[in-house]
Amino acid sequence: MERNRVGIVGAGVSGLAACKHVLDKGFSPVVFEADRSIGGVWAHTLESTRLQAPTTAYRFSDMAWPESVTEAYPSHHKVMKYIRSYACKFQLLKYIKFNSQVLGVVYLGATEEEIMSWEQWSTNGTAFGTGKDGGWRITVKDLKVGDTQVFQVDFLILCIGRHSGTPNIPKIPANGPELFKGKILHSLDYSYMDNVAHFVKGKHITIIGSGKSAFDIAAEVAKVNGAVQPCTIIYRTRHWLVHKSSIWGVDLSYFYLNRISQLLLHKPGEGFLRYMLATALSPLRWAISKVIETYFKWSIPLQKHGMVPDYSFSFAMSSCSIAMLPEGFYDRVDEGSIILKKSKAFNFSSDGIILQDRKERIKSDIVILATGFRGDQKLRDIFTANWCRKIVAGSPDTSAPLYRECIHPRIPQLAIVGYSESLTNIYASERMANWVAHFLAGGFKLPSITCMEKSVAEWAKYKNIYNGKYFRRSCISTINIWLNDLLCQDIGCNPKRKKGFLAEWFQPYGPADYAGLSYR
Repeated sequence: MERNRVGIVGAGVSGLAACKHVLDKGFSPVVFEADRSIGGVWAHTLESTRLQAPTTAYRFSDMAWPESVTEAYPSHHKVMKYIRSYACKFQLLKYIKFNSQVLGVVYLGATEEEIMSWEQWSTNGTAFGTGKDGGWRITVKDLKVGDTQVFQVDFLILCIGRHSGTPNIPKIPANGPELFKGKILHSLDYSYMDNVAHFVKGKHITIIGSGKSAFDIAAEVAKVNGAVQPCTIIYRTRHWLVHKSSIWGVDLSYFYLNRISQLLLHKPGEGFLRYMLATALSPLRWAISKVIETYFKWSIPLQKHGMVPDYSFSFAMSSCSIAMLPEGFYDRVDEGSIILKKSKAFNFSSDGIILQDRKERIKSDIVILATGFRGDQKLRDIFTANWCRKIVAGSPDTSAPLYRECIHPRIPQLAIVGYSESLTNIYASERMANWVAHFLAGGFKLPSITCMEKSVAEWAKYKNIYNGKYFRRSCISTINIWLNDLLCQDIGCNPKRKKGFLAEWFQPYGPADYAGLSYR
């Protein structure tokens, strides 16, 4: 029997890309989506949220944005319209089961002991292996009627993302939240609200966090309440949130997202000569970072408000800890609509927040925890078997052990697309989806499990060096080209995508470069 049953969990941008590329290879996938629509995090986000990158960088390789979208950073409404257009163009909607929550997945066939003894992934390095009973059982709940169904597929692709589902709740001293008489919610709950203006109007709002969502929420609250009822942000770490992706008219991609910039970095499995070159060029990378930092300190009042990060801009790029400021954010700070408070620890009182290291009280009616998500826990929780849960996301001291950022060397007949982060996740996810589709079609075999684990270790070393304490984000932003080269080589495609020597080395790489891949 031909093995062509492919299951995909999630219909965000990663799931849609996986569905499209799997269809291109002649498979008939079924996509399980818990929501009633496509789009993933874009389907439920803040009203003020806009694209974090230019449209040339945030797009599918085989579909440009419409010419009618002229702004550099479109609103999330236009992003959703673009995503829907992609799904319609390639007729993906008929393969999606909406309101279908995956309760758990379990591998069928070989036992844990047998799998751990294999030298080749799925026994022979192919997508479907040789075992007649191999595959995945998926338990799905229909959220409309409440029924539970069981599906079986020969290959499973998880596209569940990192920025939704399982909130990251900060450690709070015992009994603190119970004392508080106001409301406590996570930014996830806030993003699902229909009328947030009514919810926050006239209230004392305190936001915990210093990332993109914290600043976006604060900007929305400030727009509603103004300086009469200022919103407070309590933060621990200052991040590089900037107002544009260029300095003096030169796009940052020319500094970080072209081939010449890759020579300044140590890369996984790079070899001795590349290692020596990256070491010799490290002062240049430092100098580039300092120039960019100087520009943003000059163009944004970071020093005035004590918001200059403690780490370099280059580190922000390599660790995916950079984001776009809401429009006019520091104008709101200057007018008193937003108050910034740095604190290492906090607790609750009956009427608000106590900043423990500052011995200061902040009156609060509503506290919003903009503290991110536990993508690793979300990934673990989808598996029924404990052995999968233990190994799939790595340990607290390691990043997720994924070969080519999407295959676990010890979990057969499964791929994970969209878990590793990049500056534009759609770009990285689609390349991985394309690679997985070629693998499913028999375009190549995986190396031995030992070889894959060696590669995983090399990538983990890179993440520890360049991502620092954020290594678990598995950020690949500044070596996206390096990874894409490996993916292209695996499927037998020329990794050099530009026309001409100068363009190849100095022009930024992006999604459009991988449209219509030509084979050797």
